[in-house]
Amino acid sequence: MRHILSVSLGSSKRDKMATTTILGEEFELERRGTDGDLGEFRRVMLENDGKVDALCVGGANLGLHWNGRYYPFRDIQRIVRRLKHTPVVDGSGVKNSLEPETVRLLQEQGVVDFTTARVFLVCATDRFGMAGALEKRCPQLVLGDLMFNVGLGIPLRTPRPINIIAPLVLPILRRTPFKWLYPTGEKQDTIKPKYERYYQWADVIAGDFLLIRKHLPERLDGKIIITNTTTNADVALLRERGVRLLVSTSPVVEGRTFGTNVLEGIFVTLLGRSPDQISTEEYLELAQRIGWAPTIRALSAGAAPERE
Repeated sequence: MRHILSVSLGSSKRDKMATTTILGEEFELERRGTDGDLGEFRRVMLENDGKVDALCVGGANLGLHWNGRYYPFRDIQRIVRRLKHTPVVDGSGVKNSLEPETVRLLQEQGVVDFTTARVFLVCATDRFGMAGALEKRCPQLVLGDLMFNVGLGIPLRTPRPINIIAPLVLPILRRTPFKWLYPTGEKQDTIKPKYERYYQWADVIAGDFLLIRKHLPERLDGKIIITNTTTNADVALLRERGVRLLVSTSPVVEGRTFGTNVLEGIFVTLLGRSPDQISTEEYLELAQRIGWAPTIRALSAGAAPERE
């Protein structure tokens, strides 16, 4: 059995183990949280180097890609540089391939008409592939990067300003402790409603689930959420708040949609090559071979039927 281990800086309350079979290969998928403890994150990573088929960085990124440039996070890179045997992924290959494909398929299948829908992408620099796909189709787009990354309530209507901001800001942010930028540990359990104007304006709210959840308003009646890494408790929360449809790039495995990092770990293992040797086209070709499609779950009465 292949073992895909996601080591997360997030809460251990979200831990999960599940098994699935893909292309005749049996996989054990494991998510192990370290409650924001970078030392424990390092220990678990090093302890499992050479013992599992893929090590997946969860609750963090190895770095951020934007406009053809890469900005590695110093804290995380110091750890993964010590890993010698097991490939390390953070989901960026999936974000750049399957997330744009998700947008295309939702449009093609009539689930979302992005030409008329109002879309709030909470952080474009974290979902660079999705941001590009939305920019091409969606004239009513708000990007929350300045809100969720910098704390400024300023909406961006196109990714173009980020092309100017990124080379100035990301070299600084990549050197800061990652926990300053993203909810880790117990912070993942806290919801502080904020920026409600944009949540309510949108027909579709997209991006990393923990960022969406971080400022979730009390009501989201009729909304569509496009995200990943949702537990049963997360789904119940969204249902209680009135969300109509929940769309995820990852399939549901034993009640859980794992993160893009786990999905990329599966793909890298099946392809048998390091992630820096795999092209976007190869991710898409493999996705077609395994019968991948976005998972669509109806959470409220009158919503479209579920598709997996």
